[in-house]
Amino acid sequence: MGNNKKLKQKIKTSIEFSKNLFVTGAITETSRKVEVEICRNIPTDRDVVIIEFGMGHGNITKAILNKISPNSKLYAFEVKQEFCKYVRHSIQDERLEIINDGAENIKNHINQKIDSVISSIPFSFFSKEKGISIIQDAYDAMTNKAYYSQVLYTKHNFKKFQMIFDDCELKKFPGIPTEYIYHCQKN
Repeated sequence: MGNNKKLKQKIKTSIEFSKNLFVTGAITETSRKVEVEICRNIPTDRDVVIIEFGMGHGNITKAILNKISPNSKLYAFEVKQEFCKYVRHSIQDERLEIINDGAENIKNHINQKIDSVISSIPFSFFSKEKGISIIQDAYDAMTNKAYYSQVLYTKHNFKKFQMIFDDCELKKFPGIPTEYIYHCQKN
């Protein structure tokens, strides 16, 4: 029964993501391997401030919360109000603050240094200028040695990150669809 319920939820989520493809940039939730990998560089030795761009149904959000300390803070940006409502109901954690707004408005909501950015927003559907602006604003708000980790279905946007970040690494996760994670560090 539990597996049947999980399958129904996965199908429902895939339908919702597909209906909103140009907003979510995804046709399904990220794989468990990607959830673990994208959180790889989150500091665990101290209290941190984490930004998540593109919270969706909260799979990566849960992975972040499982990794950060009890006194850390996670600000999760999501443009879809339905997704915000879903996560508010399904994840009860005082460390999580959901922001129903786009990543391009980070300066309107965050006025402190960020220790890590975890993102699944669809850069492929943004203009080059908007994408670079989001990356630059995040970079400017980050502490030294902080990582910005991004998951996408293409490696095409990697150059935008290389233009701004000091060190960038690309990891490929084969599957349907193939997922790429960019790990970019500010030095």
